[in-house]
Amino acid sequence: MKKTILVSTAFALLAAVVPLTSRADVPGDHPGYLHALSDLRAARWMINHRPGDYAIARHEGEAIQKIDAAISDIRQAAIDDGTNVDDHMPLDERPDRPGRLHAAADFLRHAHDDIAHEEDNHFAHGLQHRASADIDQAMRQVDMSIKDASRGT
Repeated sequence: MKKTILVSTAFALLAAVVPLTSRADVPGDHPGYLHALSDLRAARWMINHRPGDYAIARHEGEAIQKIDAAISDIRQAAIDDGTNVDDHMPLDERPDRPGRLHAAADFLRHAHDDIAHEEDNHFAHGLQHRASADIDQAMRQVDMSIKDASRGT
């Protein structure tokens, strides 16, 4: 009888623990938000850190503003979904192209893809939409900066 109770208790504990361990690697409901935050931070760093003492060009400054807005919205959406925004995910990948602006463009594309999942939280959906629009605008500004750099302006 004791053996049956012990086995039953062990199975009950196992049944309770297995679902928890299967979610151990998943940081909140939408880990894409954390990947997007890492990619946005990397893109911002690439744009903001120019070699030498050069001033940031107009398009680059506007891209940084849009990235900051997207980071703010994604952080809020992630918090609303119960994701720990202090858990910094590694970058999706290292950029293949040389040059900080090309790398920033790659990171922005990755961030856009990371947040492009279906959102069931209505409030977070609005934040997700705004962040996506900000990332799109930041990508346009970076593309304009790349064109300016290729023309030497």
